[in-house]
Amino acid sequence: MENKIAPVASLVTPRPRPASISRLWKPIAKQAPALLFALCVVAYWELHIRLFEVDALLLPPPSAVAQAFWSGMTSGLFMEHFQITLFRALSGFLLAATLGIAIGTLISQFRFFETTIYPWIIALQTVPKIAVAPLILVWFGYGSTSKIITAAMISLFPVLVNTIVGLKSCDQGKLDLMKSLGASRWTTFRMVQLPSALPYIFAGLNVAVVFSILGAIVGEFIGSQEGIGYLILDANFQLNIPRVFALLVLLAAFGMACFVLLQTARNRLLFWNK
Repeated sequence: MENKIAPVASLVTPRPRPASISRLWKPIAKQAPALLFALCVVAYWELHIRLFEVDALLLPPPSAVAQAFWSGMTSGLFMEHFQITLFRALSGFLLAATLGIAIGTLISQFRFFETTIYPWIIALQTVPKIAVAPLILVWFGYGSTSKIITAAMISLFPVLVNTIVGLKSCDQGKLDLMKSLGASRWTTFRMVQLPSALPYIFAGLNVAVVFSILGAIVGEFIGSQEGIGYLILDANFQLNIPRVFALLVLLAAFGMACFVLLQTARNRLLFWNK
């Protein structure tokens, strides 16, 4: 009797969902509310312009923006200039990340650097970068170097501050334990302080990667014949507002992609601090 019932029970019991499908569906389901909200905003945007007949020079409809985006991508114009801005922004971000972590480590570990360098960095941060950008253009020329330096200057401070805060917020009990074990300063930093500071550092990197894009665009606004910033200015001069919005959508997608990549790297490296 049991042998006859067993096959029927096996047919009724639902099969477990494959792990690959569940891993794929989980991030999509997590982003579903944000995607739904974006679709509602776009739908209302299109409906508002059609109902109230808003001038396209003031606010183009999403359909016109999508058409301009498709035209720019298929012609290769957007990607040609986007590659230049991508190189400038990522180079500035890597430079800012390297300098921010290095200088932040020196400031947090040595009192001398904290009293001599840190105040000047704070003073430099208070200076508007849009006012310094023309000077950087004069000093380093109209090429990519000036844009990379501008991007690095704008994105340096978040990494620097978060590195200092993270290294100084280490649990004192862990530091006392390492000291009692006779660990060297380098061993204590590598085994205790740096791992505890990584969540703060990644938080600074998330902000810095967005600032690096802004820095590259600011540098291209000041003086450039290539890049997304140049295309935005050119579209503004031609009153091609749909193209301006299409370029902004491209920049927003790039910024979100960088943020997601950093979050993925953080979750893999800091699996204990999700």
